[in-house]
Order: sequence, then structure tokens, then C-alpha cells
Amino acid sequence: MERTCLDCGALLKGRADKKFCNDNCRSGYNNAARATADATFREINRILRNNWKILTNINRNGKTKVKACTLGKLGFEFNYHTQSYPTGNGSTYFFCYEQGYLELADGEVLLVRKKSG
Repeated sequence: MERTCLDCGALLKGRADKKFCNDNCRSGYNNAARATADATFREINRILRNNWKILTNINRNGKTKVKACTLGKLGFEFNYHTQSYPTGNGSTYFFCYEQGYLELADGEVLLVRKKSG
């Protein structure tokens, strides 16, 4: 049974468990395999960073009300946040790092900043 390199397809000689013909092929194969997962992490981190920037720019005083459509127009993505905090009255605050928001009635959103410490 002929064995071939997983990266370039060259015929392998030597050990029975050998998968690559050289270190370059091994590195190239593993880098390509990680690229898809890394791309997903990069995209999610880009969205979180953008959400944080939007909240930080609007919420300069630590507590602000704004229309949800305003956040949407700025590119805010409500499905991405770093944590959630349910309150005793059934509401849930969503946070993007230390910047948070609570969806209110009439399409408004209350922006808050988590106190450090």
C-alpha cells in the first residue's frame, strides 16, 4: 500500500506512521487546518470589538438611553456579547466587556457601564 504526504501528495518512504514528507509540508498542513478555526475567532473578536467601540462612544457618562435602531445603524450586532446578567425582575443585561445594555420597551436601549472592582 502506497502512502502519500497529506499536504503535497508525494510518495512517503520510511516509517509506517509517517504522514508528511518534510517539516514544511507538516507545517503547511497544520497551518491550513487551523486557518478556518482562527478565521472564526477573528471574525467574532472583530464583532465584539466593534460592539464595544459603539457602546463606548455613545455611553460616555456611564448610563444613557438610545434607540435600538440607532445602534443597528452604527453596525451593532445584538447577538454578540461577552456575558449576560439576569436581574431579579426578569430583565437581562447583556455586556460587551464592561459596556452593557438592557433592551427596554418602545425600541429603546439603556446603556450602562459596569463598575470596576
